[in-house]
Amino acid sequence: MSDASRSIREKDSRPNMAHSSATDTRPNTAGSSALTDPFASPVSSRAPSIKHQPPSPSSSKVSFPESSISVPRRSILSQSGFGTPAFSSAVSSASRLSAAHLANPAPQTTAPAAVKSKIPRMKSHMLPEGTEVEKPWKGKKTPREIFSYWIVYVIIAMGLAGGAIQSYFQYIHVPLDRQPLCIVLDENFDNETSVFGPGGTFFREVNMDGFGNGEFEMTTTSRNNSFVRDGKLYIVPTLTSDNIGMDAVFDGTVYNITDCTFNITRPDNGFITVDGVRQFDWDSYYRSCSAVSNATAGIVINPVQSARLTTQQSASIRYGRVEVRAKMPNGDWLWPAIWMLPKDNAYGPWPLSGEIDIVESRGNGLRYTAHGSNFVEGSLNWGPAPDLNGVTKSHSWWTDKRKSFASDFHTYALEWTPDFLRISVDTKLHTLLDMRFNEPFFKRGQFPDVWFNGSSLVALENPWINGTNATPFDQEFYLIMNVGVGSTNGWFPESQGNKPWLDRSQNPPHDFAKALNQWYPTWPSNVEDRAMIVYVPLPSRLHVSDINPSPSFLLSILAAPFDTWPLIPHPIQKYP
Repeated sequence: MSDASRSIREKDSRPNMAHSSATDTRPNTAGSSALTDPFASPVSSRAPSIKHQPPSPSSSKVSFPESSISVPRRSILSQSGFGTPAFSSAVSSASRLSAAHLANPAPQTTAPAAVKSKIPRMKSHMLPEGTEVEKPWKGKKTPREIFSYWIVYVIIAMGLAGGAIQSYFQYIHVPLDRQPLCIVLDENFDNETSVFGPGGTFFREVNMDGFGNGEFEMTTTSRNNSFVRDGKLYIVPTLTSDNIGMDAVFDGTVYNITDCTFNITRPDNGFITVDGVRQFDWDSYYRSCSAVSNATAGIVINPVQSARLTTQQSASIRYGRVEVRAKMPNGDWLWPAIWMLPKDNAYGPWPLSGEIDIVESRGNGLRYTAHGSNFVEGSLNWGPAPDLNGVTKSHSWWTDKRKSFASDFHTYALEWTPDFLRISVDTKLHTLLDMRFNEPFFKRGQFPDVWFNGSSLVALENPWINGTNATPFDQEFYLIMNVGVGSTNGWFPESQGNKPWLDRSQNPPHDFAKALNQWYPTWPSNVEDRAMIVYVPLPSRLHVSDINPSPSFLLSILAAPFDTWPLIPHPIQKYP
């Protein structure tokens, strides 16, 4: 079949749309409306009229009589809060249907209203009138209940009583120095002449032999290292290279220290006895007063200069009280110390005659793992031979976990009697050391029976056999204040804080000087932070006191007027 004939047949088979429209028998509601209301809008533009019917519980659809279209009921209408039908978005779609489809909706059945259930009223739980209420606490208790009740209070009372008794005995056993004290030395740091001049309070010790500890500094009389300003005493470490140059420190220079005090500070003015002959100790003198730098041998001139101040020629005490108000210095490998040595080595050379360390510290910062500047330590050094020191049995410390002792002034105190020795900081509760003289020091030290004297084993003798329990701390001691730098005696432990030298290396001072770029940046440029400063607020004074005519003294740097000092319980009596 040709394409033309197929097209003619398809055209003939289509329904006659015009005929279908002409034979439509639906009522023309639009036409009647137009006759009654000439101003009404055309039918095609009006919204369909829908009569609201109550919902049927059995059906969810609306049926239209002349159409097979079923529209979900809830998509056409929604009930407003006031009972007025509201059109949803589905209504606009339904409005496209012819008016005849919406004019006669199917009849709906109305469901009966639900009957509300009645809520029962709450019943009363009140007891009937006249009912007796049981009160067990008014009843008679059994013996077991009575015992259980009172045993709690008995135990509490026993605990309180036990604590009070323990506190009482602890209190009465705290030793106190109740002796009256009087002043024998007075200093207020108002000028350097009274402090360092002839007959002054402090004597500047000049030495460069390491002071028996292998220290790296030399001590001088220079104002760069010790001076008085604004009522404060300063001890400041400086670099030797600032005076002679770095090259001279390492090689080719002979350095003779000015005003060396070797023959003044050494026992017997530097003389020793050898094979029964008394002679001057020239070897020790040269080590104390001069140095030669040699790069080949690795020998350097002491790389740091500092100061060491003593009252050896002005004041000493045997028992009494010492108070020093001071601020510690900042800087790696600085070793500030306030301590005491015996005026006369009555029992022999160090440590046979003893040493009292009121306070020692380290300038290394808070991160230093071997007790940095937030630790202060107190100790006693004593022993029957140079290499037998009982310091480990008389050493302790105090720490401030929040800040450094170099950030502010603190008061370091020594209380010393024939019965005890106590060292504290700021208050008696912060005790660095509390030593009771309740047994001889030779017994306390538990020393061996024999001792190697350098050549052979010999029996160890007790140098204090004729003394008391306080021996060797029963002689006169004088005060020392200094700032050391480094050492080889173990004060700075190995492998701690990037220590730039080894104590047993061939030339520790050389290793320390070579590492200057490592440690010197930690030293503050401000002298107020680098120095150890002793401060005595006016009208306080530096005091040395005597107890009546007996040889008991008080050497103290006070932080308050002496005549109102609350730590002295008795009036001050002047020595006649």
